[in-house]
Amino acid sequence: MNIYVGVTDNGWYKYLKSHDFDEVNFWNPGGTPFRALNENDLFLFKLHSPYNFIVGGGFFVKFSVLPPFLAWEAFGEKNGTQSYDELLKSINKYRNRNNIEKNIQIGCTILTEPFWFSEDEWIPIPEWSKSIVRGKKYTTDTYDGKRLFNLVQERVSNTVINESIDDVLRFTESSSKHRLGQGAFRVLVTDAYQRRCAITGEKTLPVLEAAHIIPYSKDGEHIVTNGLLLKSDFHTLFDDGYITVTSDYHIEVSKRLYLDYGNGKDYYKYHGQKLVILPKQSREMPDKEFLEWHNEKIYLG
Repeated sequence: MNIYVGVTDNGWYKYLKSHDFDEVNFWNPGGTPFRALNENDLFLFKLHSPYNFIVGGGFFVKFSVLPPFLAWEAFGEKNGTQSYDELLKSINKYRNRNNIEKNIQIGCTILTEPFWFSEDEWIPIPEWSKSIVRGKKYTTDTYDGKRLFNLVQERVSNTVINESIDDVLRFTESSSKHRLGQGAFRVLVTDAYQRRCAITGEKTLPVLEAAHIIPYSKDGEHIVTNGLLLKSDFHTLFDDGYITVTSDYHIEVSKRLYLDYGNGKDYYKYHGQKLVILPKQSREMPDKEFLEWHNEKIYLG
């Protein structure tokens, strides 16, 4: 297993430790790419000097470069601030700017199932150079990496991660999947569809939303294959059953849209057309059984 120890803002740590979140966004202000971990690898938080200790961690989901507004819409307080304005101030602090620039992008390392140590459980960092600015990678194939893994395992093996998660964290050195949150779902779906609406191809990011095929309220999961990236109006119509997508990825628009609202010409033109945007990775394609469920349970016909 790969392990990454990331230098962590003390304020970010204190804020998130005081909340019971199912995921967090470990952001960096410059958008520098992060390629050290694979999905489900371990990311640990090390405080800035003089607090040279590991104080918690989470499981790596994905790295994405996002505009701050989208990071806030996806994660809210899980960015480590109480408000969007505070997030912008934090970004400015690290960028040494008085005003946030237009079109700024921040690097978002998305982590699920975060855990936090009490102060008496803090782990002294392994061998660490003062020149390290962002963090350091370890692997369990090495002495330091294996020892670090074991120390973390001792502390979290009996820790309940979140009230919404019934199981005790099964902390093992394996490729087992970890539960995704709503924010991770939004970013994963947004990137899978190349940041374009699956139906129209629209790429104006502020109007694009990640739609669940099987709603979360109906036990749908926060996974890419249960998602479609849609313009906000199409998202609403999809959720309400006026639009569906067939298992062969064709769009259907219900006659009820006209019957209920006396219009809909802007939407009926898509009836029978195939989705114009689909994920490039086959493992991210919308699940055909999920689509059939939506056809049968949600679509108004």
